[in-house]
Amino acid sequence: MTHPVVHFEIGCRDIAKTQDFYKKLFDWKISEMGPAAMIAAEMGGIDGHITALGHEPQRYTIFHVGVDDVAAYLEKAKSLGAKTLVPPIDIPTGTFAWMQDPRRQHGRSLEGQVLVS
Repeated sequence: MTHPVVHFEIGCRDIAKTQDFYKKLFDWKISEMGPAAMIAAEMGGIDGHITALGHEPQRYTIFHVGVDDVAAYLEKAKSLGAKTLVPPIDIPTGTFAWMQDPRRQHGRSLEGQVLVS
C-alpha cells in the first residue's frame, strides 16, 4: 500500500465509558494522555486514540493516512470533489488535516509523517 493507514481516532461523548467498552471488548491497552486516551498498537496493528472533543462532531471514527505533503493531498482531494474540514495543523508528530470525501463521509484524515534518520 503506497499510502497506508497509520493511525485511527474514535470520537465520543463519554471518554471513560468508551475506553471501558473497548478495553473489555478487545482487551486494548489504553492509557490517558492529556485530553485523549492512547490505544497501544498490538502486533501487526496501528496506534490509535479515543477523544471527547466537547463539541460536535461527538461521535466519529477517523483513519489517518500517511502522506508526504498534507497540503498537496488536500488540493488533490479537492480536485476530486472533497472538502477540507480542518486545514493543515502542525503537531509534535507531524502535520494533520481533516477532509470530507465527495460522498460526504465525515472524517477522513490525512496525516503527514515525521521522518527520522
